[in-house]
Amino acid sequence: MSFESRISKLIFEYTMRDWLENIVSCDVVIVGAGPSGLTAARYLARNGLKVVVFERRLSFGGGIGGGGMLLHKILIESDAKSIADEFGIKCLKVGDGLYVVDSSELMAKLAAGAIDAGAKIIHGVQVEDVIFRDNPLRICGVAIQWSAVALSGLHVDPLFVESKAVVDATGHAAEVVSVVARKIPELNLRVIGEKSAYAEVSEKLVVEKTGKLIPGLYVAGMSVAAVHGLPRMGPIFGGMMLSGKKVAEEIIKDFKRI
Repeated sequence: MSFESRISKLIFEYTMRDWLENIVSCDVVIVGAGPSGLTAARYLARNGLKVVVFERRLSFGGGIGGGGMLLHKILIESDAKSIADEFGIKCLKVGDGLYVVDSSELMAKLAAGAIDAGAKIIHGVQVEDVIFRDNPLRICGVAIQWSAVALSGLHVDPLFVESKAVVDATGHAAEVVSVVARKIPELNLRVIGEKSAYAEVSEKLVVEKTGKLIPGLYVAGMSVAAVHGLPRMGPIFGGMMLSGKKVAEEIIKDFKRI
């Protein structure tokens, strides 16, 4: 066997082993590797749950990387400082309960923290649908597709991943909830769309409204703003991290009731 074929064989073998053992059936699917999704992944995995994060891009961080108008510093507030400390993220206090953070460090350490806790992060995969069951009506997994297939415009059927919980952390479009609202109308879900900026209010309301929408489906981060019609907040990410922690705590409580 040539060295080149060994490379291919080992990649196929260990990728398929990982998918079969850890991904195709898991406890929690998080859709979106932004700040709320990565934070949630760490807290869930650290509590022993089998967690998979699907990210359509080939990168981490969601909207963090762009900072504010491509400036490489962003803000968090004091309520989120303990989360930043846990991830080992350096924060510079600038008064009024605000801290300046390097955007690249925030992305890298949120991702590393989730991975170190045991979460799987799979890039280049998007969620295009969900799995549901009735009696009682609940969400119990997702239908996934390679992002490259969607970008190419090809018609290729997806494959399925079973889970006990799905978290929409896709950001401004609330993509998973939008699909559910359209395809399962009996659930009476609606994505209102976010309002214009009112950062101080939105940072609090996003965290307050984070949580379970219906059995098996949870919402975190900017998806919360889209679902509930909350204002946007721009390049301050403390609310996103707090939202991720809150949704993880709610899922953990729900799992203990099962």
